This record gives sequence, C-alpha cells and structure tokens, in this order.
Amino acid sequence: MTQLDPGFLKHPIAHRALHDVSDGRPENSRAAIRAAIAAGYGIEIDLQPAQDGTPMVFHDYGLERLAQGTGRIRNTTVADLSTIRLKGGDETIPTLAEVLTLVDGQVPLLIEFKDQDGQMGPNVGDLETKAAEVLREYSGPLAVMSFNPHSVAKLAEVLPDVPRGLVTSAYDPANWSPLPATVCTRLRAIPDYEAVGACFISHEVADLARPRVAALKAAGAHILCWTVKSPENEAEARKIAENITFEQYLAAHPA
Repeated sequence: MTQLDPGFLKHPIAHRALHDVSDGRPENSRAAIRAAIAAGYGIEIDLQPAQDGTPMVFHDYGLERLAQGTGRIRNTTVADLSTIRLKGGDETIPTLAEVLTLVDGQVPLLIEFKDQDGQMGPNVGDLETKAAEVLREYSGPLAVMSFNPHSVAKLAEVLPDVPRGLVTSAYDPANWSPLPATVCTRLRAIPDYEAVGACFISHEVADLARPRVAALKAAGAHILCWTVKSPENEAEARKIAENITFEQYLAAHPA
C-alpha cells in the first residue's frame, strides 16, 4: 500500500486552497492556490467534470454559488467554463491540468473527487479515469480521496501508486438530505476502509471522538480532519488528528 508523503502530516492543509474573497481569492482559484503555496500550506482541492469529462477544479455541482453562471458544471463545456468568472475574483474556473502545472510539487496536493452517483453508489468512474490521465504524469506529493467508497475503489484501479483515503463523517441524515438514512448509517461506520486499500481518512472534525476513528488510528490509519475554522478548534482536533484541513484563519505551522 502506498503511504502518504510526510508533508501531508507536517503542513496544515488549506481547504479549497487559501481562499478569501475579501482579498480576491475565491475557493479553488488560482489566486487561492498561489497564496497557499506562498504560505507553505498543503492544498486541498475538489474535482467536478465539465461536459466532455475534463476534470475541473470546482466544489459545487451547480455554478450559481461560486461563479457568474447557471446550471450544472457537468453540462457546461470547457470553452464556456473558460469564460465564466468566479465570484469574488477576476479568474475563471481552472482545469486540473492547469492546477498541477501551478503547484508543480511545491507543496502537498490533496484532491477530493466529488460523488458523481448522487447516492454514494457505484455509478462513478469517468471522472476518476479522466483525472488519472493527467495525474499519472504528476511527480509532486499527491493524495486522492472521496466520500464515495466506489470512487476510491476506482482510484485504486486507475492510480494504484497514489495514496488514497476516504472522506468520512458523522453522516447525520439531517445534514445529508437527500442521501437516504440507510446510506448514512452504513457510511457512518466507515466499513470500506480496508476494502478500498485506503491509508488515511479525513474525518469530520466535530466527530473525531468516534470509536471507529480511534480503532482505525490504532490499526495504522493516518487521521486527517475537516474543516477546522479557528485556533481553538485546531487545538482540540489535534488531540486526535495528525493534521488538519482549515479555512477562515491562518493555521500555525507545527514546530
């Protein structure tokens, strides 16, 4: 099993890069990525597909919250996305290939594949396959992850030498609608960790005390967490987690 580069446990990881729209740095933007690199932070980004499957660095399924566009990103061409501005900045939505060139191994890069099935089910694979085509040529510190275990299993197939993990949660059904409660119950137990060949989890920070997290850590799993939003929150999280994904403040670099 491929293990995490030590940098993933040393450098705090900027959630959706070091974003701050008050300073012209939207989520997952080139400006936010450059700022994270300059500050020496690891970077977490999200992937969604364009209409032709090209991996785009963008969090939401729809364009409305983050960009000056409408509709689903997967129904939009790369050509159109190259003209749609991100809100809070002067950039458009970057491709994964652009971001890899920008980061160029300078800091650890953690990539979350957004669920394309809609129910955390098996209807995935196209995004993982397309992303693998460009990720195979990347030589910097890299790790991949998803909430959907089927996505992580596909990543094991197409990127067997890249460390992979599961994004995990308390899966409170009230926060996960329309995901069925039965699916929440199953995923809450993190039953797929061993089957997908993961070497880490990134767990919901408010749920780090879950016994399953402790059991995985005792068995050798690396424990990251999301999303820390204050130094006080970080201090509590680090009692269990080996590293944090953070936003809304500047995390201190451990000595």
